[in-house]
Amino acid sequence: MASWSAHSPSIVEYFEGEDFYRCGYCKNEAGSRSHGMWAHSMTVQDYQDLIDRGWRRSGKYVYKPVMDQTCCPQYTIRCRPLLFQPSKSHKKVLKKMLKFLAKGEISKGSFEDEPMDSTMEDAVGGDFALINKLDLKCDLKTLSSDLKASIESEEKKKEKSSKKEGSNELIDPQVIEEKLGSGEPSHSIKVHRGPKPGKGADLSKPPCRKAKEMRKERRQLKLRQQAPAGAFEGLQAPGQPASSLPKAKSNQPKSLEDLIFESSPENASHKLEVRLVPVSFEDPEFKSSFSQSFSLYVKYQMTIHQDPPDECGKTEFTRFLCSSPLEAEHPANGPECGYGSFHQQYWLDGKIIAVGVIDILPYCVSSVYLYYDPDYSFLSLGVYSALREIAFTRQLHERTSQVSYYYMGFYIHSCPKMKYKGQYRPSDLLCPETYIWVPIEQCLPSLDNSKYCRFNQDPQAVDEGRSKEPDRLRVFHKKSVMPYGVYKNHQKDSSEEATVLQYASLVGQKCSERMLLFRN
Repeated sequence: MASWSAHSPSIVEYFEGEDFYRCGYCKNEAGSRSHGMWAHSMTVQDYQDLIDRGWRRSGKYVYKPVMDQTCCPQYTIRCRPLLFQPSKSHKKVLKKMLKFLAKGEISKGSFEDEPMDSTMEDAVGGDFALINKLDLKCDLKTLSSDLKASIESEEKKKEKSSKKEGSNELIDPQVIEEKLGSGEPSHSIKVHRGPKPGKGADLSKPPCRKAKEMRKERRQLKLRQQAPAGAFEGLQAPGQPASSLPKAKSNQPKSLEDLIFESSPENASHKLEVRLVPVSFEDPEFKSSFSQSFSLYVKYQMTIHQDPPDECGKTEFTRFLCSSPLEAEHPANGPECGYGSFHQQYWLDGKIIAVGVIDILPYCVSSVYLYYDPDYSFLSLGVYSALREIAFTRQLHERTSQVSYYYMGFYIHSCPKMKYKGQYRPSDLLCPETYIWVPIEQCLPSLDNSKYCRFNQDPQAVDEGRSKEPDRLRVFHKKSVMPYGVYKNHQKDSSEEATVLQYASLVGQKCSERMLLFRN
């Protein structure tokens, strides 16, 4: 008897040509150009492979800038958390937070905040009308039964050859039916929920420690400060397991974890708690905090970005920051929280003051957006949340070693406000032609001379992941799933082939063979 895989294939609808819209960086009214597609559903592996080819999502809309034509080229940037060391300015932000939590102190002077990608106004130019049209263009709910039957037929044909290849894993048509939708939040999707209190560790929080152990650690710290140098070298705090991450010694600067998870005094003025919540309206914690989270978003958009009320309503908030095409996955060898889309909520004294929207993917934590309470701008929450997300990636790596990178969205060298991302080092930029990662230090001299650059210095190098066999691309058309080689034999429109081949070249061979391209 055949076994069914747990997840349906990604289902995407590619929009031919290029989108022109107002640039959120240089404000050029029609200078920003990108390719786009609507993801009705998407596996985390497919999205991982897409962002490694320069794609990025805004809600369920997935787009790729036309790098050699857009007014402000956007280069995918990733930080390497395992080698990351906070700079002096980063340490100031962390210490400022510790002082505020411990004593309620508010540091003097102005601190510029550095929020992560503003996916709405910067990435798609705030063009809500465009996204709304895409949302309604193809409602695959009406095609779910057709797709179900087509998948069954396709897989029955392949069953014999699959067994010969040692694989009998099929796609469950029932799972596909549940995942199809028009883009609005689906109440039928089952998303893995984070561990409840007492039922597993929450990786977004520091490990629980007894007050007795904390007092003992403070006594040891006091003795270490009074004793001769080296007398207590190597002494480990009670209850703290050995870790592969760098730890501060008496003669070394404090690590990122030391600065973030430093013990607060018993009479601390404030309490900060970070909660990782799956983006799912079936999750009770996400549902119960939705109203407060939405109110914070409205306050942020209207204050920081001066958005009018009609552009930051509940529909827009849900569509861009709560609606995700990513299917929640929870494999045995993955992170305890699973893969998918999450809100990392920052609770200060029982109130949400910031929310970091993140995707946890097979090899990385990807930052999507950050919104925060403008009343707490003095805490530099943009910088603080980025450092917390880097530390969170390191925590995930300890359990799931392949999760090793922190993706910060796009680096725009031509936009001074976006260059701060290059300060989180070591980091790499993605070559827009060969899709290899190049250390940012090697890229900066070229970017100083030209907005658009090919970072791969080998002139003979090509895109190794390019589409080499377009006939193997999978298409969903007229109630059937078929290879493009079969599909094109029934098409008379000459422009159809150019569109499909453009899609194949942009997503690469691997994704073109796994994802289903809907063609009407």
